[in-house]
Amino acid sequence: MGAADREAAFGLFLAFLQADPHYQDVASVYGDGGPAALERALDLFVARPDLGFVWMGRRGGEVVACCVACFAISTSRGTLVAKLDDVNVRPGLEGQGIGSAMLASLKDELRLAGATRIDTATHFDNPGARRFYERHGFASLREERLSCLL
Repeated sequence: MGAADREAAFGLFLAFLQADPHYQDVASVYGDGGPAALERALDLFVARPDLGFVWMGRRGGEVVACCVACFAISTSRGTLVAKLDDVNVRPGLEGQGIGSAMLASLKDELRLAGATRIDTATHFDNPGARRFYERHGFASLREERLSCLL
């Protein structure tokens, strides 16, 4: 995401975070800071691309999907890995292959950056998201993601 795409990313992420019942179920555990926190996060992605980035999905030049990829170092791989979050497609456009195309291009970008694994999480009550990721080569780690606010 460049600065020119920031407004489109803000709109998609805000709509997703405010409407997704799975996120809303745990928003307080994440320490959700609302639109102001989202603005700060997008500023950080623009200022610190070495830490991660917002990846955009487009149709005909229009931004119709986005997600977040952040880098970490894996002791099990001995390489960079990526944490994938907030994958979303504009409401009404789901099921048309946009998310799949965005994820495929993201995988290529992460390989170029030297990442050798992508980690993500899905809500227990969101089997559709789980099936989406499994179709794209993701496998269960058989563990639960936890959060601790600092």
